[in-house]
Amino acid sequence: MTPLGHASVPAQPASTLAAGALLLLAALPAAAAPCATLSDLELPETTIRSAVVVPAGAFTPPGTNAALTMPAFCRVAGVTRPAVAFEVWLPLDGWNGKFHVSGNGGMAGVISYAAMAGALRRGYAAASTDTGHVRPGTGGFDASWALGRPDLVEDFGHRALHVTAENGKAITAAFYERPPRYSYYVGCSKGGQQGLMEAQRYPDDFDGIVAGNPANDWTRFYAGAHLWYALATLRDAGSYIPRAKLPALAGAVDTACDTLDGVEDGVLDDPRQCRFDPAALTCPDGEDHDGCLTPPQVQAVRAIWAGARDSAGEVIFPGLVPGGENGPGGGWGLWVTGREPFTSLHWLAAEGFFKYMVFEDPDWNFRTFDYDADLAFALDKVGAALDSADPDLGRFRERGSKLIVYHGWSDPDISPLGSINYYEDVLSKAAGAAGSGEAARDQAISETQAFFRLFLVPGMGHCSGGPGYNRVDPLPALERWVEDGVAPDTILGTRVEDDEVVRSRPICAYPAVSTWDGSGDPDDAASFRCVVDASQR
Repeated sequence: MTPLGHASVPAQPASTLAAGALLLLAALPAAAAPCATLSDLELPETTIRSAVVVPAGAFTPPGTNAALTMPAFCRVAGVTRPAVAFEVWLPLDGWNGKFHVSGNGGMAGVISYAAMAGALRRGYAAASTDTGHVRPGTGGFDASWALGRPDLVEDFGHRALHVTAENGKAITAAFYERPPRYSYYVGCSKGGQQGLMEAQRYPDDFDGIVAGNPANDWTRFYAGAHLWYALATLRDAGSYIPRAKLPALAGAVDTACDTLDGVEDGVLDDPRQCRFDPAALTCPDGEDHDGCLTPPQVQAVRAIWAGARDSAGEVIFPGLVPGGENGPGGGWGLWVTGREPFTSLHWLAAEGFFKYMVFEDPDWNFRTFDYDADLAFALDKVGAALDSADPDLGRFRERGSKLIVYHGWSDPDISPLGSINYYEDVLSKAAGAAGSGEAARDQAISETQAFFRLFLVPGMGHCSGGPGYNRVDPLPALERWVEDGVAPDTILGTRVEDDEVVRSRPICAYPAVSTWDGSGDPDDAASFRCVVDASQR
């Protein structure tokens, strides 16, 4: 294992570096220190491996074949003991005075270079980390690096991002000879878990956090979602749902529920209102084809939508919701069914986590999992390191920091009900401090929305994609909230096809929902308004 190798900067010819340095000297901000001097910066338990100027133009990050078009920047690579590799990119011109950290996905193991590039182009000093290990070549959910390494699990769960935030701000301050005015974090999926962990455990790290589709209740999510969905389709050969059947399932859901929101657009605005029973697709006796589901397959769909429960009937993690089963950009074909049995991402994620992080047994058999005893064991073993489900955000709120959580309604990975549950838990925590009754809840809503807002995106898949609004960019709204005190009642959701916006809609702060006015263009955001269902208050 070479946990530091990918953080080093590839060698370049001396003549190229010298010429680049001369050309870029005039572009350096007047108050900036020379990039190379950052190699001598002393940081706790940290070694700066390199600090070099990267000229404007094409830049290919390590481990990729995709060149990024970049402005000129100072590239700093370092490692914090035991193995937390990180990079900080500092624009040589046009720094906006702010610091930005990008989160990770899956089991991490790589620095998020593309996300760093996007932040750098916006003028940020940008940072990211691999969270303390190198991703094995077998894929993003391979957790074999965790076997016998509780220190690496701890870093992956929370410490790596925290030390990267601290180091990144120190490097930024040293380079520009002044600290950043504001610090922001943006991440989705594992990155959403990281964002909520920061708000809960390290509330001083960021002024604003965007946490998308967060896997925050990590241990319960891996047991009650990844493993539960895998068991639903792999418990026996008859339960597996071939990918070819997904169009029929998705089509039946749309036929039953698409127009409940008043617009026929292939998108379920609130899938909780959909009462479709997959038994309606049951194959006739003696038949089995792509347009129907066998009785075991019907039960598998029901189990996935219902979610996991323990022997006492308590929900472990909520199930997926109807809609988007055949959605572009993944859908159930990637996450639930895979191209064949034992290839879905739910299966791969569950297998890696429980084999290597929880039971530390490469021969572990997923069919033996006990949702009482084994879940309790897992929570005791890794929950403190990985789970960011604490509803007490008091220190984050008192600091004046702001939190935006968004979640796609058609996420085939992490149920959006999990984000709703966390938001409600935060409300309940605030309401408990305020007293009881309707007045106390109204006060809790007001206090919570002063620093935390949730946005549910119709038809969005896992962080992007899906049959509906496949892109959101909450960062500008977060900046206005943090810097100008303007709280976001909406963020813009768009559907982009072939680099063109073909549909837009305001995504309203929960519990409000965007509602079509009944006469305007249903593909235009101007035709919608936010409405709060009194039953959701």
